[in-house]
Amino acid sequence: MPVNITDKVKNVIKRDKRIMFTSTREHYPFVVDHGSGDFVYDIEGNRFLDFSSFISVYSFGVNANNEIRSAIKKQIDKMMHAAFLDYYAELPVRFAENLVSMMPRGFGRVFFSNSGTEANEDAIKLARLFTKKSYMIGFYNGFHGRSLGSLGLTASSIKQREHLGPFSNVVHALYPYPYRCPFGTDDPEECSKMCISHIERNILGKEFSAKEVAAIFVEPIQGEGGYVVPPVSFMKELRRLADDNGILLVSDEIQSGYMRTGKFLAMENFGVTADIYTLAKALGGGLPAAATIAKSEFGDTPAGSHAGTFGGNLLAMAAGNASLNYVKRNRRKLEGMAKTKGRYVMKRLNKMKEDYEIVGDVRGIGMMIGVELVKSKKTKAPAVDERSAILDACFQNGLLLLPAGVSTIRIIPPLTIEQSHLESGMDVLEEQVRIAAKGKKG
Repeated sequence: MPVNITDKVKNVIKRDKRIMFTSTREHYPFVVDHGSGDFVYDIEGNRFLDFSSFISVYSFGVNANNEIRSAIKKQIDKMMHAAFLDYYAELPVRFAENLVSMMPRGFGRVFFSNSGTEANEDAIKLARLFTKKSYMIGFYNGFHGRSLGSLGLTASSIKQREHLGPFSNVVHALYPYPYRCPFGTDDPEECSKMCISHIERNILGKEFSAKEVAAIFVEPIQGEGGYVVPPVSFMKELRRLADDNGILLVSDEIQSGYMRTGKFLAMENFGVTADIYTLAKALGGGLPAAATIAKSEFGDTPAGSHAGTFGGNLLAMAAGNASLNYVKRNRRKLEGMAKTKGRYVMKRLNKMKEDYEIVGDVRGIGMMIGVELVKSKKTKAPAVDERSAILDACFQNGLLLLPAGVSTIRIIPPLTIEQSHLESGMDVLEEQVRIAAKGKKG
């Protein structure tokens, strides 16, 4: 049954557009009200299967984890805000200790903030403080946030940067995008080598000296840029390049981390350890929480060099700690879910790639999967309008999906999604891809 878009829904959207600064709302009219498990409901009671995890936040389902909800309710009755960066509190310290126990050996310093953008801002400052150097290297199609420091590293869309520069302390490198390699090769390994060589010969050889570069910021899997998965060799070579030149490697795990790929840290899939990690989204169990985690060897930072009013907020720490305890007890189960369900989705999508000209590329690790739509497999011209039509049609048929990159659809349902729900959601998506491939309206 098609979704019923009522005057009530239209009224909320009209009021939103009148009073809110323009954000990144999806163009389909979803006005959320409540959720449970794998489903969310709008203000008219229309039910939707969630294949977005609300941008990789609800990794264990919408309000499905009673432990997290109970921890929040218990903390509400005690205290919600503790001005943690002015006063001491045990709960944030406990959460930090718990979080460090999930990190590679040698990590022991944590800074809490409220969002992925803030976590990356923290990482920028830490990198500069630790190295006493100023410049940063980011990547084209990378996304690290929208505040001015993190926006300097972001290069996934001109809309995000226009009229907000200059960003003079960052140079962007080419990321190995195997389907659309910037060097024109179809060989992922060759693409990886050429991207690394470009950094060494051109950025460090012509833009500025490695002696001035504090850090390289990289997403193990590019998120907003299109769910791009690089070859394993690229991350290993990036680690080697950073080590050879005394540069810190910062892994932005905000969308890809916290079990999304089947590993606690997405960088684990590449056999590489970074120097600083940033986490957010799923970290807070549904509440705003972010963490910047560094190696113990870097030591402490100067007093007053960075702070924030709500970092370490007690409600967020209670939710985050409960969520992390759930992950620790169920780690192997969650790893299995991500891998098994991810394989199922990839199998379905690869079959669609064989059957439909519109499906150009399928890529992902675990339950972080992207399907790139094209007008023609030969030309690889992005199917932008077709993607919009598919997203709209899926919405009309009760499936929530989000775009990424120019013409990619991201598939990031909760790791705990029931198999039958996963299958029914893929059925909806495939039917709309089939219709779009034939040029018909859904």
